Amino acid sequence: MENKFKESLLDKNTLSVTWELVPGRGANEKAQQTAIASAEQAAKGGRIHALTITDNPGGNPAILADYLGMEILKLGIEPLVHFTCKDKNRNQMESQLYALDRAKVRNLLVMTGDYTYSGFKGRPKPVFDLDPSNTLQLITEMNKGLEVPGMKGPTYHAPSDFFAGAAVSPFKSTEAEQMIQYYKLKKKIQGGAQFIVTQLGYDARKCHEVLQFLKVNKLDVPVVGNIYVLPYGAANVMNQNKLPGCVVTDKLLAELNEEKTAADKGVGQRMLRAAKMYAFMKGMGFAGVHIGGHNLKYEQVEYIIDKGEELSANWQDYIKEFDYPQNNGFYYFEKDEKTGLNTDRPANRKGRPLDAPAGAMNSLMRGMHSLMFTPNKKLFPVLRSMYHAAEGKKKAEKRLHAVEHIAKVVMLDCKDCGDCAILDIGYLCPMSQCPKNQRNGACGGSLDGWCEVFPKEKKCVWVRAYARLKKYGEEHTLDVPPVPPANWDLYQTSSWSNFYLGKDHSAPILGIKRPESKIKK
Repeated sequence: MENKFKESLLDKNTLSVTWELVPGRGANEKAQQTAIASAEQAAKGGRIHALTITDNPGGNPAILADYLGMEILKLGIEPLVHFTCKDKNRNQMESQLYALDRAKVRNLLVMTGDYTYSGFKGRPKPVFDLDPSNTLQLITEMNKGLEVPGMKGPTYHAPSDFFAGAAVSPFKSTEAEQMIQYYKLKKKIQGGAQFIVTQLGYDARKCHEVLQFLKVNKLDVPVVGNIYVLPYGAANVMNQNKLPGCVVTDKLLAELNEEKTAADKGVGQRMLRAAKMYAFMKGMGFAGVHIGGHNLKYEQVEYIIDKGEELSANWQDYIKEFDYPQNNGFYYFEKDEKTGLNTDRPANRKGRPLDAPAGAMNSLMRGMHSLMFTPNKKLFPVLRSMYHAAEGKKKAEKRLHAVEHIAKVVMLDCKDCGDCAILDIGYLCPMSQCPKNQRNGACGGSLDGWCEVFPKEKKCVWVRAYARLKKYGEEHTLDVPPVPPANWDLYQTSSWSNFYLGKDHSAPILGIKRPESKIKK
């Protein structure tokens, strides 16, 4: 069974076009009927390669994107289902993927997802059991034929045929945020992302930056640019980061405020803006465009395509119209003054100030790590022997765990997950200090270094980690392969014991093996 979206995105001679549908809360309400009617138009029109379907956007409940994808597929057009990590644990995700595979819904955009916001009788509990890097690894294994352990040895499922992508934001204002986005992007690609979709922003130089980053790092993955037909109301919300990760600068907001005074309330200008974005994205070398907008009509999507194609021959002429830098904003590459875009030379980051305080606790944690947690150095062999001797002795284990727990609660607000990730993130805890428990890099929702969930209150834990490590010239240590998800078999057990005895996720990374006499035969 052919996948027209996949074919369009991999075809160098085609600019793939997707149109975003936001079906909303309910089953048989106007929003769902409108989404299906739009899908019918798109299927008949033949200009759209896939319809993207959001998954509980804004952290609010909505009809299941999977089911709507099944309906849309029957209309003769490919769905691109948003597959987020916020509401489901890994088992439910696997179950969901089986259902999608059986229904032949193959195109997935894997994302962290917005923090849960509203639900029945209050805010729901967020899950975030897997992050996008880990989820993409699961999908990759399913495409190979997932190995499932059994009583008589492993069995292998029939391979699935998912075409899964991931998101990235090149629109971050601080060095720390942007570098972490790119480090995480590499993890997503290593995990199996087959295409990339950019977050929403209007700075042409930033759009170009992500293409340059992939090229310089020899990562041959098609990129889809995000185009949102932007009215003033939505822009005002985005400007305040109330739609986390969508970047609208004060300069752009002021332009939109002026445009809305026109007789058509600014509709013509924002449609033309979208067409110009189509044009320069095609000219830059994007493999596709993702078109969205509140109550956007199919005829308007066709206008963006037709007008965009018309303007694409002179796409360089429009770059100067999309000059929307953020205050003291960071760019990964040096600017190309001739084109207004980027050279292939990374900017010098050494002279830039830290984006968060390194903190006095950082020095203490570094000292403890060097003394206690560096394999085969200093106290590591002694402590490994001590925990080895205590293993299986309940009272001894309990006393050691109590000492550890008190120390880590004071220093890190430890949640006792037992599979500690502080060595992966600059001696900070993503399980207690990131509301989304991100172990492989920041989500896309921060603004100016502030956490999406606690704006102006808490810096993103990954921004803090980057600052801590950059102080010693070690920020590159965040640029590593994907870290495994937490193993909940170890919950409420001693993470120090699990570390020294080779039970946690660090063991294969650091080469820590289980002591031979304690290995169960």
